[in-house]
Amino acid sequence: MKLFRSLAAAGVVVAGLGAALTATLAADISGAGATFPYPVYAKWAEAYKKETGNGLNYQSIGSGGGIKQITARTVTFGASDMPLKPEDLDKNGLIQFPTVMGGIVPVVNLDGVASGDLTIDGATLAKIYLGEIKTWNDPAIAKLNPNAKLPAQAIALVHRSDGSGTTFIFTNYLSKVSADWKGKVGSATAVEWPAGIGAKGNEGVANNVKQTKGSIGYVETAYAKQNNLTTTKLVNKDGKAVAATPETIAAAAAGADWAKAPGFYMILTDEAGEKAWPIAGATFILLPKQPKNAAEAGVALNFFAWAYKNGDKLAEDLDYVALPDSVVRLIEATWAKDVKDADGKAIYSVTN
Repeated sequence: MKLFRSLAAAGVVVAGLGAALTATLAADISGAGATFPYPVYAKWAEAYKKETGNGLNYQSIGSGGGIKQITARTVTFGASDMPLKPEDLDKNGLIQFPTVMGGIVPVVNLDGVASGDLTIDGATLAKIYLGEIKTWNDPAIAKLNPNAKLPAQAIALVHRSDGSGTTFIFTNYLSKVSADWKGKVGSATAVEWPAGIGAKGNEGVANNVKQTKGSIGYVETAYAKQNNLTTTKLVNKDGKAVAATPETIAAAAAGADWAKAPGFYMILTDEAGEKAWPIAGATFILLPKQPKNAAEAGVALNFFAWAYKNGDKLAEDLDYVALPDSVVRLIEATWAKDVKDADGKAIYSVTN
């Protein structure tokens, strides 16, 4: 894959499906967590290393693992697609801030079906993942796709096996559109799946769907793009069938008022709007208010400040949506106010 070759050329090594970004300099940044933003963090890391010489050691292990590692203070920062509530941030002495926004998209492996050919609505998607709709020619799917030639083929369900913010966003959406899903399964980084097989990371789900005929899974849009997976349209809250694009993801986030979101806690699923993609979300960084190593925390904050300033195009090329400048200013003000060394001195200055 071109992404992985370019990382190696920049002196950053990718280790297997765990997708660990490693480099060798003392100023390297240590982080772990969500697989959702891994493709853009990899691109940012490559560009940042070329410009500054500083590397990123990011373990793409899932949001659940990222939360555990930053809570235990074994990394400089954690990453999660499930935002922590303000009370949980306070309890663990953390701040959180969004980096980019993206979309979770259903992906399928069906002969003769191309991206955008198949439309699914929320209620039908929930019934598929509840194991109630078992074949592709089920009347519920056929009704949404009257012109499609749907096979009488069993649906092979693929879901995440690890603690995952992608799963949180996906199941949060299903809980909003299906009372049955909300009552029987609910929303979390890890749930008791009624059916299907599990795979680790967005990488694992993407690979499993790619290799399994008749399958359906859910991945972040960059993984669908990089793996040439077949994506579906979804019927949104306004009853419009839309594809997952930067424009529809941005439309889902159009009403977000980050200034009124304590701890930047924001969930963007099932938002209103004719163009809104219904399974959208931000991905977040978790950082201690008083880091064990203030110098490393400063390097990490400088990396994300650089990414906000220089990384929008790299993010957009992977179908992520960059944050508005007004939100970046809020984030940097939070860094300056809340992240301090052992002497109570601010680690980051907004004049950086």
